[in-house]
Formats: sequence, C-alpha cells, structure tokens
Amino acid sequence: MLVPIGVGLAAGDNLTGLIASLVLTVIGGAVLFYAGNRPDKDLTAREGLFLVTSSWVAVSFFGSFPFYWSPWFKSFTDAWFESTSGFTTTGASILTNVEALSASVQFWRCFTHWLGGMGIVMLGIAILPLIGVGGSALYHAQFAKSQSDSIRPRVLETARALWRVYLFFTIFMTIWLRIAGMSWFDAACHTFAALGTGGFSTRNTSIASFHSPFIEYSIIVFLLLASINFTLHYRLVETRDWRAFFADPEVRFHLAINAVSTLLIAGYLWHDPGYGPELGLRRSMFQVVSINTTTGFATDAFENWHPFAQLLLVALMYVGGNTGSTSGGFKSFRMVLLGRVVYRELVRKVYRRGVVAVRVGGQVVPDTAIHGLLNLIQLALLFNFVACLLMTAAGADIVTAISGVAAAMFGVGPGLGSIGATGNYGHLPALVKWVLTVCMIVGRVEFYTALVVFHPRFWHR
Repeated sequence: MLVPIGVGLAAGDNLTGLIASLVLTVIGGAVLFYAGNRPDKDLTAREGLFLVTSSWVAVSFFGSFPFYWSPWFKSFTDAWFESTSGFTTTGASILTNVEALSASVQFWRCFTHWLGGMGIVMLGIAILPLIGVGGSALYHAQFAKSQSDSIRPRVLETARALWRVYLFFTIFMTIWLRIAGMSWFDAACHTFAALGTGGFSTRNTSIASFHSPFIEYSIIVFLLLASINFTLHYRLVETRDWRAFFADPEVRFHLAINAVSTLLIAGYLWHDPGYGPELGLRRSMFQVVSINTTTGFATDAFENWHPFAQLLLVALMYVGGNTGSTSGGFKSFRMVLLGRVVYRELVRKVYRRGVVAVRVGGQVVPDTAIHGLLNLIQLALLFNFVACLLMTAAGADIVTAISGVAAAMFGVGPGLGSIGATGNYGHLPALVKWVLTVCMIVGRVEFYTALVVFHPRFWHR
C-alpha cells in the first residue's frame, strides 16, 4: 500500500483511507505474527492448503479497505467484491464511473491485478503439487518438465527467476504503451492489468477510449505473452530456442484456438456494414484474446454481437490460458489432455484389448493425473451449476447468472447482458455479489484447494 500512497502524494490526493488501511493491515499482521506459533518444520500438505485459501481471503479482505474508506464505494460488500476481483485478476467491477476515482485509488485498483497475477504463478509452483489430486498433477508435470531443462528446482530460486521475467515484461510494456500514446499513469495501470490478465482500466470504456489501433494490437501481443507459461519464457531467455518454445503442445493449442475463434467471429462481423475488413478482424481478435486470456479488456460492446459470437466467447472463458501463467480458466493444458483422453477412449472402442497411452509433449500422462482431471472438471461444473442456481434464486436473470458465474470462476470479468463490456456488477443484489466473490476465490485457487477445507476429515488429526 506504500506504492499507491506514493502515487497519491505526487497527485495531491486525500490519503486518509489508504494510510488507515496500511495501519490496520500492519496491526493485523503483527498480531498474527507475534501471537502465532512458529513451527520448526515444513508445512504439511493440509496446512499448505489451508494457508493458500485463508491467505487469498485475508489479502482480499485487507485490500478492500482502501476502497471502503473512499467515497466511491457504497458498502463493504462492494469494496470486498472489487478487491477480490482485483487480486484474483478477475476484473469484474461495481463502478459506473471509473474515471471519477482519485489517482491513488485508481493505481491501487490496477496494482492488485499485478500482485495477484504473479501470485497465481507462484501458487502453481509452490502449493498445488501438495494437493495430490485434481489439477495439481498437471501443474506438477508441467513445472517438472521445465525444471529439468532450465528452471531451478528450489521454489525460492524459481520464484526469483520468474519474478525477473515478470518485472522485465512490466517495465518493457509500460515504456511501450507510453511510446504508443498513453500517459505514464495510464501505461503503468494498463500494464498491471494486462500482465495480470485482470482487465481493470482507468477509462470507463476500457481500451476503446484510446481510439488507437496500434495500442490495441500491442495489448493483444502482451496479453498472449502473459497467458503463456512463464517457465517457458524463462527457458526461452536462457536457451534462445524458439523452436522448442513453439513446439510446446499447450502453446500451440492456445495460439490455434485464438486464431480459429478470431476468424469465426470476424466472419460474422464482416456481414455487419459497420465493420470493414481490418476493423472487423481487429475487434474480433482483441475480444477473443482478451476473453480467452481471461483479461476482460474491451474495445466493443460484444454483448450486442451475434449470438454465435457471444456463445463462442463464453466457451473461451472456460478454456483460459496456459498453466503457469496469470490467466484463469480450465487451462489449455487440461483441454489438450482432455482431447487426448477422448481420443484414447475412441481407440479403445475399436481395439478393446489394446493398451493405449495418453501422451502430451512426448511424455506419458499417468492415469492418476487423468482421473484427477476428470474429477476436477466434474467438481468445477457442479460448483458452476450450484452458483448459477443461487444467482437466479437471488434475483439475477439466467443470462447474467450463467455468464457471470463463468466470468467470476475463471477470472474473466465482463459477462453478457447487463454485466457485459459496457455494463458493470454494481446493480446486482448484495447476495449475488457475495456468490460471485466466492466464485472468484474458489476458481482462482483451483476448486479442490478451497473446497477441501470444508470437508470434515480435513480437520481430523
């Protein structure tokens, strides 16, 4: 919180709320630090899982006070919703006039994306392998492959290496956007939101307000970089092996699905007399990449597009970016693996006695990882359905419920209808906001990590 306080001092803002939030956070941390026991051994798996879930809740809680103690948020529900949306890099907002915020609150709002983005990458490296089921095996396999080549095996050293890549992208993108025509402040805030694949903007109409094709194309490139496994970026820096980078099956699937979706939606936009060839392709590409990378930036009111285009964008919310990236969604690696599993089952129908292994990237995927994947998808879809039921019971319409839950669970931000690119979540009932807040946290920590805490056996000694 010292960083936005510094920005506020330079801008001449009233910093009472930020300073009070800083003091409250320091006191809370000090009480926990000095009152708690200091174990002389490593964390157990259960302690690690509880630590992850409670940490995301605590960070969102304390991060909400700069919003709550400002004049732009009507209730603590709205403040916590905005804070959770920031740290989980969701980008869903309750604000109707973003440009009315002070510089310090604007900066804090986008800065939460930047902090939460790398937090997701560190979660994949350090914590998810502790789960032993669900998505952890996939994360473990992906990071283990990277570690064997060039990523250091120790978590601390790996974290430092990836932070260096993250900082380099941050500095480079900020300078690039400044050259492209943004102010230093806008460039920094949109860099935080882009690299964290969050989507908060300093403008009411998001990226569309800059009216710059060059800025739009630039952000497309950086969103794709942020949605690719950061260990691959690190390996590319060390080895300069571009061929190996693009040979990764997850990267190829991710780029291919963005390209195909862009052409499909552009085909519909070209039938609209308001879109020329270049404009239709650019608007389609920007929105596809923004949604598939679970960022949520907007250059068009896509909730008014053809239903085919809207449904395709909702499907891209579920896919998401790469493992080890700042993106949300099920992750491309899981989609690739799921496709290989379906193919294996088809082969087994023909060769009933055949032994068919599932391979990804030349490596055999164990059946435990496959079972974990199927269980995770089942759990996620069940949680999705229950959340949609709660949304509709609380007064939301079915379009808002389905798209809003998907956007919250997978960190996208805007949905369809009244919560689309030109709308916001501020008009929704408080209960709906709390349901979506839970969806953000549960989806970001990979479902099992959060839900296992509520299992009675988790608390048995």
